[in-house]
Amino acid sequence: MSKAAGQPSRRARRRLLIDLTPLRRSRDFRLLVSGELVSVLGTQLTTVAVPYQVYQLTRSSLAVGLVSITQLFPLIAGSLLGGSAVDAMDRRRLLMAAQVLMAACSAGLAVNADLDPSSPALWPLFVLPALAAGFSGLDSAGRNAIIPNMVRRSEVSTANAIFQALFQLGLVVGPALAGLLLEGAGARFVYWLDVASFGVALLAVFLISPQPAGEPGHRPGLRSIAEGLRFVRGRQAIQGAYLIDINAMVFGMPRALFPALATTVFGGGASTLGFLYAAPGAGALAGALTTGWVSRIQRQGLAVIIAVIAWGAAITCFGLVSWLPAALALLAAAGCADVISAVFRSTIIQLSVPDALRGRLAGLQIAVVTGGPRVGDLESGVVAAAFGDTFSVVSGGLACIGGALVLARLLPGFRRLRIDPGPHQATAGLGVTTTGQRTPSSGHAHSQPASG
Repeated sequence: MSKAAGQPSRRARRRLLIDLTPLRRSRDFRLLVSGELVSVLGTQLTTVAVPYQVYQLTRSSLAVGLVSITQLFPLIAGSLLGGSAVDAMDRRRLLMAAQVLMAACSAGLAVNADLDPSSPALWPLFVLPALAAGFSGLDSAGRNAIIPNMVRRSEVSTANAIFQALFQLGLVVGPALAGLLLEGAGARFVYWLDVASFGVALLAVFLISPQPAGEPGHRPGLRSIAEGLRFVRGRQAIQGAYLIDINAMVFGMPRALFPALATTVFGGGASTLGFLYAAPGAGALAGALTTGWVSRIQRQGLAVIIAVIAWGAAITCFGLVSWLPAALALLAAAGCADVISAVFRSTIIQLSVPDALRGRLAGLQIAVVTGGPRVGDLESGVVAAAFGDTFSVVSGGLACIGGALVLARLLPGFRRLRIDPGPHQATAGLGVTTTGQRTPSSGHAHSQPASG
């Protein structure tokens, strides 16, 4: 092949694959990414181990869903209050405190498993993950708020894509590894590994440069949170990005049913469960690593709607199959659609939020992204208890599609949204067009990598 013929192919690959320039340019960003990678892997181990233990003790998908819903209110409160705090306090110190608190929760789960390996107490499996969820809201809001301070403004969207890939890698490797470890070493070993992962994350945060408050003199609290919520009022672009993700996760994420499906439909054990949890992450990782094309899409609101409909369709089909390879392929397809939705939703919010509200809007975004699946766990568990696991999965997928169509109809400002960021422009000053007029945008808000 001639040199001239090879150059277009190399350029095409560069346009398709993630740009890693922020990692090469910023030491602080490398440290943040490295610590978060280890922490995400450890957290995913616990994410699988807790529902596995609960199902082994109760044999109830509803109980698994209830474990997740108990995390909802601490998570929302931690995200909102944490977002308020990161605009007012030293962000590095807040992140260090969050690592210690979350490590203590995982250590409590490990001790519970150590005391009686054959029949651990059930209540710590509800209480400790709920506390950890609250602390994780503070952790995520702090990380999201400091990212724009570590990279160039023009690289914020690239940094978002890197974190999406990192998070999805954790979703792939973590659950699959958890399944193998649960079958071999047991839950207590999994929990102690999670504690160690928080130690690595703590060291990484300690080594980054000081991260002062985003708004000196700002006082965290309910009034500060209300200020962030008032900003969202009347802005259909941001409302649509939040609401369509809630719709997808409440109706279209049947993860609370995975323990039951692994046993009853697919005839497997802990390893099968790990693969079910890992499959959406595998598809999302593939999607995240090939997001170089998304900058050319201008109708980003419409793109989110299409991606969520694709997610719902894949979940519906997943509920209709009983062959494990086909089920894993459908979950992977759903994960790919999900990460595309997440990238576009992040971009919409980043170009619509002023810098002074970065922490608070990041906290709200985290509450939406991570709170929705908890409600979805309860919804799928309740429907499964009443009508069966298959009906719960299929009806949830169809409801997800219907909800996306309803939101597209009710929020024309979201459906008609146009964004033309330009590949080399800084994020500040870019406009978002919904009715033909150009509106100024200042600042950014990094979205927590979502599972929806």
